[in-house]
Amino acid sequence: MSAYIVGGGRPLEGSVEVHGAKNSVLPILAACLLAPEECVVHSCPDLSDVTASLDILRHLGCRAERQGDTVVVDASGPTGCDVPDALMREMRSSVIFLGAVLGRMGEAKLCTPGGCELGPRPIDLHLAAIRAMGGSIEERGGGLHCTGPLHGADVVLSIPSVGATENIMLAAVAAKGTTTITNAAREPEIVDLQTFLRQLGADVRGAGSSVIVVRGGKRLHGGEHRVMGDRIVAATYLAAAASAGGQVEVTGVDYRHLSTVTSVLSEAGCVVKSGPDRVYLRSAPLRGVRPVRTAPYPGFPTDAQAPLMAALAKSGGCTVFVENMFESRYRHVDELARMGADIHVEGRVAVVYGVPALHGAQVQATDLRGGAALVVAALGAEGESRITGLHHIDRGYQDLVGDLTLMGADIRRE
Repeated sequence: MSAYIVGGGRPLEGSVEVHGAKNSVLPILAACLLAPEECVVHSCPDLSDVTASLDILRHLGCRAERQGDTVVVDASGPTGCDVPDALMREMRSSVIFLGAVLGRMGEAKLCTPGGCELGPRPIDLHLAAIRAMGGSIEERGGGLHCTGPLHGADVVLSIPSVGATENIMLAAVAAKGTTTITNAAREPEIVDLQTFLRQLGADVRGAGSSVIVVRGGKRLHGGEHRVMGDRIVAATYLAAAASAGGQVEVTGVDYRHLSTVTSVLSEAGCVVKSGPDRVYLRSAPLRGVRPVRTAPYPGFPTDAQAPLMAALAKSGGCTVFVENMFESRYRHVDELARMGADIHVEGRVAVVYGVPALHGAQVQATDLRGGAALVVAALGAEGESRITGLHHIDRGYQDLVGDLTLMGADIRRE
């Protein structure tokens, strides 16, 4: 079993560039299926979720090759419309292929997706939108059989779901007519997907706002795109520096996408300075902050909640976290307690009572961001920690050990 061995108490120093965003590249890879020519995607991180996406594309009959951090996808002649159970269960985001496969092939067969167990994340919004666009969906035995053709429609989302917004965009590009998505998710990754789709010749407008308009049925072609930097990886490294001490510069990310995270770190006592594509942080003794409430963008990102909580576990004072996005997003709390953290959970609320010091321990990652939180805590703890469950962390961090080592951390994988 693989494990991180982390020696705590060593301040971080230096600069590190983040890789392409996991939450951006996955829908972009699905979008490659819509173009009948070659697509080139740069800054494509080498993550297990990306590997699963490329395997799905190959299963569907596409050519998908990696050359360093560049992926080339040729979907000129896809032959399949089904995604087998084994591939779907590799990642929750695999449902993003529903709109693309149905739009390109006129038929899609998928099963219930997998990924981190963060509580119920129903795909009802995805299915309701497909039905509104004229698709027929048969649900049987944990599988979905969807058939077209699709047409434009007015889709109003009850919540601004990122996955549903992306799936509707992909399906709408291939549908005849105009689709309007109201109460759409506003995340930067949605804007990145729109940029790529426009590179392919699609007519998509409004990403970044709550209303997105897609004029479907346009003739598409190949395209080239560079994936935006991963703001959650950047937030993790900033939290790591806040926990371990020192000063770091994180580059390759738009500082505006991190504003809610950096404002909390500033309130906690860190010195934060931002430039067009970088964020600098100098640590200081941490203090408790006002309640942190996760919310859809531009609110505080749920994916950054766990790493920030790990850093504030060693603060002076008390901080309240309110998790509004997922029901089971505090699974890392019990593991942090093994390291000496004092955190009390009641439903969606977690109260962090800062302690003077954390100590090394054997802990296990139970989900992606919770695993990153354990690394953040271990870097600031006294003594050595052993972290297992690395397959969760591998879903979202390309080279966590390499990046942290570059900044002077004592961490290795064995």
